[in-house]
Amino acid sequence: MNIYSKKSYAIVFRVLSSLLIFFSVILLVPLIFSIFYGEFFRIAYAFFIASAISILLAYIFRIPKREKTEAITSKEGALIVLMSWIIVIFLSSLPYYLSNTLTMSQAIFEANSGWTTTGLTMITDVENTSKSLLAWRSITQFLGGAGFAIIVMGAIIGPTGLGLYQAEGRIDNIVPNIRYSARIIMIAYTAYAIAGMIALVIAGMNFFDAFNHSLTALATGGFSTKNSSIGYYNSEIIEIIIMILMWLGATGFGIHYVFWLRNWKALRKNYEPKQMAFFTILGVTIVSLTGINKVFPDTSQALRHASFQVISALTGTGFSTVDLSKWSNFPTGMFVLTILMLLGGCMDSTSGGIKQYRITVLIKAIYLAVKKFLLPRDAIIQVEIWKGHTKKYLDDTLIREAFIIIGLYMVSYLTGVLVLTSHNYTLQQSMFEVASAIAGVGLSCGITTPVMPAGALWTLIVEMFLGRLEFLVVIYAIARIIRDLSSRRFCKKTAV
Repeated sequence: MNIYSKKSYAIVFRVLSSLLIFFSVILLVPLIFSIFYGEFFRIAYAFFIASAISILLAYIFRIPKREKTEAITSKEGALIVLMSWIIVIFLSSLPYYLSNTLTMSQAIFEANSGWTTTGLTMITDVENTSKSLLAWRSITQFLGGAGFAIIVMGAIIGPTGLGLYQAEGRIDNIVPNIRYSARIIMIAYTAYAIAGMIALVIAGMNFFDAFNHSLTALATGGFSTKNSSIGYYNSEIIEIIIMILMWLGATGFGIHYVFWLRNWKALRKNYEPKQMAFFTILGVTIVSLTGINKVFPDTSQALRHASFQVISALTGTGFSTVDLSKWSNFPTGMFVLTILMLLGGCMDSTSGGIKQYRITVLIKAIYLAVKKFLLPRDAIIQVEIWKGHTKKYLDDTLIREAFIIIGLYMVSYLTGVLVLTSHNYTLQQSMFEVASAIAGVGLSCGITTPVMPAGALWTLIVEMFLGRLEFLVVIYAIARIIRDLSSRRFCKKTAV
């Protein structure tokens, strides 16, 4: 391993150490709820042990000699993102396992579903589950929605971490100072959550339910404190508030910033919100019209429930007001929701899926190809594409990135569907459940249960993980590790 690689890994371990110290404190936050709900002596040990292990790992990663502060490149960023997600997901699973709530595999599934903001769950009866664990699920989704890059950039490493910010798939620099951008995002994100919490309390939720649902709706995560999700409340005003929070979460941070600045010109130029609105209207129209007398009793109920399910699917949240396991006789609705889940929300949002920005790139690429065909060969054509307040021009790099990510999504998606069908699930069920996992949605047609085969369970875990990190960062990090290990073995053989 050369000197550059040693310095590079020193940077990686130093950041991981700082993050794990920070995370050891986060692991103790649910104890506030354990005290309030009288669970401290029954559940506290699980969080203390997880926190202690986090501190121990932080100490181990502090061992490499401290180098002078250097900027984190995208190469180190990829390693940090992959390693931190794996470690933190493992640590987050310990409270579920140590409290005897779930088996180890199920606990990893639950923690992974939380951090990837998916919302598929192994817990069958959340209403009789520890309040501390329910709060922990919501906290993991809230933090996972913002992403480690935002947390680490805003609270730990500061402006030297641009490579980490980019490695996690974010392209919006709201302001030139990257640390300030991260803090703006976290402040706004927290403000939205508090506003949502207050609105839900006013609408009739108790504080604990409002706390959890506000966090998970904004994170487009979908973990609920009720077995029947939002359908438990049967309240139109609560559903409207949740839909607003889901939409806010699925809107890119850069677009929020443009709106706060009242830069209406830039806001009009951003296609992502327009596309989301178009797909929402189209989806609601199809699902409501085709679902009347099948899953909806009348037009008003069709519009109400179709709107909620469509927005939940498109934004990647996973809340529901109906039991989708009973939609087996409604293939049109299941197909529409599957497509919407794969499309996803805006880039640089808490949402998953392919993302509206990449859909915009593909649409404009087709437009550019047609226009080039119709115009003379020497004609110079520039097609602008806006991201927040930044104007870019469509080029080969943007088009290539969009095609690569979409291609990887499809390969992973079809592989997951093949694995689930091999476990005797129907094609419709497999397509829906894998789409929900890879796009970080959390809607389930009944496959995700504690008794599902281990092969299907771990397939969904991998789909959730790859979908959240958008493939390339995982591929880059693994390739880097393999290259460095191979280089080290080669150096040892040469020395001998």
